[in-house]
Amino acid sequence: MGSAGTDGAGRSQSKGLGAVPPWAVHEGELDVSALERTESLFALSDGRVGVRGSLDEGSPCGSPGTYLSGAYELWPMTYPEYSYGYPQVQERLVAVPDPTLVELFVGAERFDVRTGQLHEHERTLDLRAGTLRREVEWTSPDGARVRVRSERVVPLQRPGLLAVDYRVSPVGEAREVEVRSAVVCSAQLHEPVVEPVARGGSVRQRTDGSALAVAAVVDHDVTGPADTEVRTHGTADRLVTVARARLAPGEELRVVKLVALGWSAQVDREALLEQLRTGLTEGLRDGWEHLAAEQRAVLDDFWEHADVRVDGDEELQQAVRFALFHVFQAAAQATDRGIPAKGLTGTGYDGHTFWDTEVFVMPMLNHVWPQAALEALRWRHAMLPAARERARELGLAGATFPWRTITGRESSGYWPAGTAAVHLNADIADAAVRHVHATGDEDAARDLVADLVLETARTWVVLGREDEQGRFHVDGVTGPDEYSALVDDNAYTNLMAQANLRAAVDLAGRFPERARALGVTDEEVAGWTRLADAVHVPRDPATGMPTQDEGCTQRKRWDFEGTSGEQYPLADHFPYFSLYRRQVAKQADLVLALHLRPEAFTAEEKRAAFEYYEELTVRDSSLSASVQAVVAAEVGHLGLAADYAHEAAFVDLHDLRGKTRDGLHIASLAGAWQSLVAGYGGMRDADGRLAFAPRLPEGLRGLCFRTRHRGSCLEVSIARDGEGDGEEAEGGDGGGGGQRATYTVVSGGPVSTSHHGEGFTVEPGSPCTFAVPELQPLPRPSQPAGCDPREVRSRAR
Repeated sequence: MGSAGTDGAGRSQSKGLGAVPPWAVHEGELDVSALERTESLFALSDGRVGVRGSLDEGSPCGSPGTYLSGAYELWPMTYPEYSYGYPQVQERLVAVPDPTLVELFVGAERFDVRTGQLHEHERTLDLRAGTLRREVEWTSPDGARVRVRSERVVPLQRPGLLAVDYRVSPVGEAREVEVRSAVVCSAQLHEPVVEPVARGGSVRQRTDGSALAVAAVVDHDVTGPADTEVRTHGTADRLVTVARARLAPGEELRVVKLVALGWSAQVDREALLEQLRTGLTEGLRDGWEHLAAEQRAVLDDFWEHADVRVDGDEELQQAVRFALFHVFQAAAQATDRGIPAKGLTGTGYDGHTFWDTEVFVMPMLNHVWPQAALEALRWRHAMLPAARERARELGLAGATFPWRTITGRESSGYWPAGTAAVHLNADIADAAVRHVHATGDEDAARDLVADLVLETARTWVVLGREDEQGRFHVDGVTGPDEYSALVDDNAYTNLMAQANLRAAVDLAGRFPERARALGVTDEEVAGWTRLADAVHVPRDPATGMPTQDEGCTQRKRWDFEGTSGEQYPLADHFPYFSLYRRQVAKQADLVLALHLRPEAFTAEEKRAAFEYYEELTVRDSSLSASVQAVVAAEVGHLGLAADYAHEAAFVDLHDLRGKTRDGLHIASLAGAWQSLVAGYGGMRDADGRLAFAPRLPEGLRGLCFRTRHRGSCLEVSIARDGEGDGEEAEGGDGGGGGQRATYTVVSGGPVSTSHHGEGFTVEPGSPCTFAVPELQPLPRPSQPAGCDPREVRSRAR
């Protein structure tokens, strides 16, 4: 799997891959210099344990690691000049004992891809099986040739379990082989206790400041010739099980390794060990074949609802499935724990959870795997005590959630992009409301959503102010665009606050007992209604166009022509003081408001604002491309939407940001789904009702996706005339370049929806097909010099 290049049309293509497999990511030639990146791409996770895709033998390596969600350490945060309200400590994800090491010795030679002769080396991340496979044929420096096949799985239905199937056989003549399977203690943890027993044992360590006990228990199932020797021993830093045999041609030594990992408070360490042993025993009893079949069944269920089928772009097809797979891995078992920005694929952002989860990941989960979205809400709800305490510390009411965290404690010491980014509170409330709209889960609305929405609504009363004309303003905040910090009336923040307040009024009326339990009064609800109706949205004084914040269009524009490509990201090469005083956007901000709060703008305002901010947005954040893709499609720039959709989908496969080595960009991967479903599919889900405005960009022959909605599953298929099943389209003359959309209820009851504004109901067994309206071509908006998405992709590594 090489770096990305471009074809003559400027489209990205992967070098060294050959035909693009639709259900796998395949590495046909080992590139030792790219191991950090492939360790991220080939990472496996179940949302609780994450294992980077390192080589079995441990070296060479990039940045190998095994992580447990919520296993963190506390680090003191020091400031040259401390001020009240700054966080005192930071939480950081730590590596736990590494259970992946399996070393092979052929005679006296240790298997190493850098020595001897490597005849074959292939690795495949199988997106349907949910495993990482490796096939190797190697001749040692002294001429012994062997074949190795290994496969890893982190079972999505068995939190904390890892299984490895490792097989070695000689090629040509008999050979002495030895497999050493180890669990290696973490250098980031303390006081290792290694206890070998029979064919496995346990490893225990602890954190310091966070007072956690971390443990791994391991066992092996070894099959081979009758005289195969198996023994286990421990050293100061590792537990090793050795299997040795002399293999004749046609014989095989197979070592199946099962490991259970977990953490608990130190006082519960004995109970932790017992719990892990139980899970390990069950996994060993069931065996590799059962675990592999179970993993396939889980993913079959996921893909039944989540798959997005792309006709006409093989690379995009692979990329969107890769994206969906990794988002699912990040969220599958993230019960009572957050979904980090990198999942458990690396240590980028120190393992913290941000607003990414609510704005980018949950919309996808709501419609393809809603139980995972519900667990994300449960985790935020569990953080309410800490959020209330933080609000009191900052002199606010209700609850104020941390910008970045693992346990609910604020771990950002940068004030403008942390404490001042108060839109996070409204983002959480919005995600909670959207989950109820998508699922109809009234229990969640009462038990989780009401608390989150009512408590966050209270913060806006203190944060904002009313002017003499009765307009409501929120001053001195940072919106999604962190290059415009501490501004007045950030439009996104104000509109999300408005939605937060209105949702609080609704929920207080629907669940009066819950509201009374939180101390909500009639006067408070009346105040929320008044403030929501009075929210101010800034506009350009000359054109009346909605703007990102008050007065922003009067600032001097950034000198894009004088900025070289090597000077991006701008924050790495220019002081924030310079960025704050210029018209330049790190990422979609007002454009995100156009997507999430569309009722606040006319169609003409959306197009004008989108085109204006296209000239200012440099996308120094991976969060931007998917939002720009969705809005570009809505306002009629389909070609640009396609370019942004590709950027979101290929952010890691083509390492577009040069940071995949630190872990995958989970929000951007979820954004790839949004780019296709909300962009090309035009899906919107406001107020509990689905709406669609589908339209295919040039080059695509078809698109098909499914969405779960209130107990039903609806399939939307978009195709060009002459493609697909040949059904006649209703209501039109085959416009939109000869496209049609078909809506089919796959399961559940009828679904009421709309197609380009025309309402209808899809009954089970009665698909509805409509023509796609003609789209009038528009001039393509320009981007800052060097920031055209086609140029960005052409520079991919």
